[in-house]
Amino acid sequence: MSKKKQKEKKTQKQFENIEESLSRSEAFILENQKILTIIVAILVVIVLGFFGFRKYYLQPKEKEAQEQIFPAQHYFQADSLDKALYGDGNNLGFVDIAKSYSITKAGNLANYYAGICFLKKGNFVNAIKYLKKFSSDDEIIGPMAKGAIGDAYLEKGDKAQAISYYMEAANLTDNEFTSPMFLLKAGEVNEIMGNYDQAIQVYKRIQQNYFKSQEARNIEKYIARAEALKKRK
Repeated sequence: MSKKKQKEKKTQKQFENIEESLSRSEAFILENQKILTIIVAILVVIVLGFFGFRKYYLQPKEKEAQEQIFPAQHYFQADSLDKALYGDGNNLGFVDIAKSYSITKAGNLANYYAGICFLKKGNFVNAIKYLKKFSSDDEIIGPMAKGAIGDAYLEKGDKAQAISYYMEAANLTDNEFTSPMFLLKAGEVNEIMGNYDQAIQVYKRIQQNYFKSQEARNIEKYIARAEALKKRK
């Protein structure tokens, strides 16, 4: 058999295979047409429902929440913590905004403000509760929230948990502001607990990685103190 005929036979076989595959696909579609139609209809409803929910419910809710949170932020800046938390009779406070608008960005932010308010008021249990509900990808606010949880645990006397959250805050985003700040706090609490090796480790991390930071200015004194305390132990 010539090469030309072999090629033609091979091509014909390929076409036969393709036709067979198409026939099987057509048969499957015909046999399952009702189910496939239902699946497509469900997917369309889900997509349209999502866009409808976002446009007609979530966006208006977000706008409403932004309007509600503004007065509470004003009271927070003025250090009127009770009004910031619970409202003034006409406007909601952070507690109600966080509850009523939990699916919005403003509602999420209200958790952060509420947590800081409770921390300032010395209500450390509620401070931890609200700060743990808050989430953020912001490289400053995210670590600040974690660090504030550490502050609340420290005030409660739970030093181990305080160190855990300080380290989480330091590692959450790598920047010259929050990272050395919370590393220093972690080091100081480690010293209080007698964990001098851990304290020295985080102090040296500040010295090596964040030497331009404010915390690095006197970090050699912290290292020397921790090393001296370690020798006395």
